[in-house]
Amino acid sequence: MNISIVDKVIEQLKDLPQELQWRVLEFTRSLGTATLQGVAGMQLLQFAGTIPLEDIKNMSQAIEQGCEQIDTHEW
Repeated sequence: MNISIVDKVIEQLKDLPQELQWRVLEFTRSLGTATLQGVAGMQLLQFAGTIPLEDIKNMSQAIEQGCEQIDTHEW
């Protein structure tokens, strides 16, 4: 059974309230006018391996320590 993406989206839309269907329509319209930003991954390969291993370890530790923690005084 080969169901197209459009058919899958339509099936999902049928179950949504009309307000959300309008939001989906607006979103799809905005995608049609969106411009891609950034660079292709192939252009970034030249930088592979240029960050020292010690720096990578430090960044990984900082991410692990800072993630999934809630600062109750932030707001």
